[in-house]
Amino acid sequence: MRTDSCAEDLLRDLAPQVLGRLVRRHGQFDACEDAVQEALLAAALQWAERGVPDDPRSWLMTVASRRLVDIWRSDGARQRREEYAAALELPDQGQPAGQDDTLRLLFLCCHPALSVPSQLALTLRAVGGLTTAEVARAFLVPEATMAQRISRAKQSVKATGLAFELPPETERADRLRVVLHVLYLVFNEGHTTSSGLAPQRADLTTEAIRLGRLLHQLAPAEAEVTGLLALLLLTNARRAARTDADGFLVPLAEQRRNLWNAAEIDEGVALITRTLGTAPIGPYQLQAAIAAVHDEAPSAEETDWPQILALYDVLQRVAPGPVVTLNRAVALAMVDGPRAGLALLGTLDADGRLTNTHRLDAVRGHLLELAGDSVAARMCYLRAVRMTASIPEQRYLALRAANLG
Repeated sequence: MRTDSCAEDLLRDLAPQVLGRLVRRHGQFDACEDAVQEALLAAALQWAERGVPDDPRSWLMTVASRRLVDIWRSDGARQRREEYAAALELPDQGQPAGQDDTLRLLFLCCHPALSVPSQLALTLRAVGGLTTAEVARAFLVPEATMAQRISRAKQSVKATGLAFELPPETERADRLRVVLHVLYLVFNEGHTTSSGLAPQRADLTTEAIRLGRLLHQLAPAEAEVTGLLALLLLTNARRAARTDADGFLVPLAEQRRNLWNAAEIDEGVALITRTLGTAPIGPYQLQAAIAAVHDEAPSAEETDWPQILALYDVLQRVAPGPVVTLNRAVALAMVDGPRAGLALLGTLDADGRLTNTHRLDAVRGHLLELAGDSVAARMCYLRAVRMTASIPEQRYLALRAANLG
């Protein structure tokens, strides 16, 4: 049995607070995380029948704490068990909701000592409050496989002795970049799924935005945190227009803009407008600014491509990389013509980082099509079809190739 959506949202909000409080008090992230997951399951079952308690956070703390007692009774020494049990029996004194604990938890789950898959899995489970089954579905792997991945990640936290504390000021900027990158990856996997039948995963994009809002509440003065949240909102605003009635992908230039989410666009634009110029510029602020230019254009023909190209020029200096060059090539083509964009794409041919992605061939096909070279464009589209595991992407690229004869 499931709780209603309001109760589910409440559980997701409370999960990191309760886990952070337990880990700060007792250590042993792995045991505390297991206890919180069992408390969340109990809440999902009992609250559906009896309603949400008056103090849901204390309810979860009590149930998770009792589960910890059970764990330590089963495998700890008597004296240690009794000491922990006595501590756990102390009532919650109504302390604050534990926002600092949640931020510590985010930094712990995104610690650079963990692999990226481990960071993603732990963040969604521990901070996002998703079950192992939900995390497994998010990344299209069997639940048993994800359970092993999460277990290994928790063992890594335990074995390496990662501290449950905010990193020192000298390390905080680098560590925050990892946290932002993890949320960015979660969103991107939802926005454009890397494999399977679904073109997008609203559950992942919604969760990434929720966690982005949480991080923004915890660190409102961090410009890149604001930039990331703005970027997610401005990108997600186009979600309803990205596919047609038959499920085919619709490119940005052909989307029905009346389907775009005006509230998300307004919020994203307001966030990035207030942030730009208040702190050193970063890649998420720049990407949000680019997204804002797209979203504010009344039509594709009225898009301010010179401004977008100028923003990509700055982004190329701030955070150079093949994906930035790929996107900049499109902007350059829209300003100076497709041959200019194709020349820039040529600089990426020897970049091994694009070897396993279809995007270079897909973009080259698009620019060749704009240049009137239908034969070469078709060949690029067909190569891209063979390189992507996403069924919607395959359908879209194959259709583009078919339209060229």
